[in-house]
Amino acid sequence: MTHFAKLTLISSLASIFFVGCGETASTVSTPLPKGSMTKVENITKVEILKVINNARSVERDCHDGRGIVGPSAPLTWNNRLYASAYEHSNDLAQSNTFEHDGSGTSSDITGSNNENASHFNERIQANGYVDYEIIGENIAGGQDSIEKALTAWLASPAHCTNIMESEFTEVGVAVVVNPDAKYGIYWTQNFGGN
Repeated sequence: MTHFAKLTLISSLASIFFVGCGETASTVSTPLPKGSMTKVENITKVEILKVINNARSVERDCHDGRGIVGPSAPLTWNNRLYASAYEHSNDLAQSNTFEHDGSGTSSDITGSNNENASHFNERIQANGYVDYEIIGENIAGGQDSIEKALTAWLASPAHCTNIMESEFTEVGVAVVVNPDAKYGIYWTQNFGGN
C-alpha cells in the first residue's frame, strides 16, 4: 500500500472512529466525586508501557469485525506523541470537554494557533511527529489508573483496535487531573508507526 493510500485509509477510518467514539464516550468515562484523591499524576512512562504492552502481547477479539488479532509487537515511547497527548489531555481537563476534537479555546494550543478546533492529526504533527505512515488516538476520562483506562479502552471496539494495531510501533500517553472538570482525570493515548 502506498504512503498516500495508507494515510487516506487512516483518515477514512479516523472519521468513522470519531463517530463511533462519540456514541460510546460514556463507556470510557466515569465522573469522579469532587475532591477525589488520585495517584495518577505520579505514573511513569515505564508503568504505562508495561500495561499497554502486556495487553498487546496476547490474542484478543476487539469485536470490530476483524476477529482474533495479535499478539502485537511491543510499543516504544515517543516524546513527540506524548507532547501531543499531553496537549489534548490538558485541553480536555481545562475546557471541561470530552471529544477527539480540541475545544477551540486557548487551552487547545494547536487549534488556537490555527484559529479553529484542532483534530488529533493536527496536534500530532504540530508536536513534531511528521514522518509517519499511520497514527491514531484514544481518550478516556475518569479512570484513576492506567489499568482502569486500558480496561475501558479494551472494552470499546474502536479503542481496542487502536491498542492492538500491529502497524503502530510507538505511543505517548498523558494524563491530566482537574478535580473541577466533569471527569476529573483525562487520558490521551496517541499512536504512530513508520
